[in-house]
Amino acid sequence: MLTVDYEVLELHAGDRLLDIGCGFGRHSYEALRRGADVVSSDFSLPELVEVDGTVAAMEEYGELPTGVSSASCNGDVTRLPFPDGAFDRIIASEILEHIDDDLGALTELVRVLRPGGTFAATIPAALPEKICWKITDEYHAPKVEGGHVRIYENGELADRMAGAGLEVYHHHRAHALHSPYWWLRCAVGPQEDVNANPLTRAYNKLLEWDIMKQPTVLKVADRALNPVLGKSLVVYGLKPISQVSEVAA
Repeated sequence: MLTVDYEVLELHAGDRLLDIGCGFGRHSYEALRRGADVVSSDFSLPELVEVDGTVAAMEEYGELPTGVSSASCNGDVTRLPFPDGAFDRIIASEILEHIDDDLGALTELVRVLRPGGTFAATIPAALPEKICWKITDEYHAPKVEGGHVRIYENGELADRMAGAGLEVYHHHRAHALHSPYWWLRCAVGPQEDVNANPLTRAYNKLLEWDIMKQPTVLKVADRALNPVLGKSLVVYGLKPISQVSEVAA
């Protein structure tokens, strides 16, 4: 289940991609399949271990192009262990809403992006997120350790990305069918096992069917509802080449 559109990101074979906040690696795997060299980074070490294991299995079964490289990095997005301009593309998926100093994180990510490189950030969209927060405070910080610390209003992420030095060039919404699922989870208790309630269990099965089989009816419904109910907002930015010229001057 991809949130970022790789065509909009302009990912090409041979590109160096940083997947920051990679989780269990969904964006990393697709980038590797497309021939990119990928660094998967996350604060959670167990998730990185699983990513490494999955990549090794993909390579063993011939699912990856010859010559692609994959590495993992456990660390803090506000203090990245990479030199300036190390990556052609960066994906930051569903992490900025967890970070107190989100502008500091964005500034650090822009530092390691090469001039002319592209960046995609995904966050919870404002309307679905506000409904979750209204239903229960057990969905977000401070009740939930490591939970969401803010709701981004419309245009707020784009403004922060511009403040970090990016030129925003596109945005879209994704995963509309996930919004009602999370409202339901919040209503029955977001910390409860999804299978403990028959409604959340049934909806989870529907989403699993969507992810695994991609039935046309659900793809059409998701696409039609995304502009209003899309759970995730994706914003794309370009690091201007002119920044280098100005510094040199």
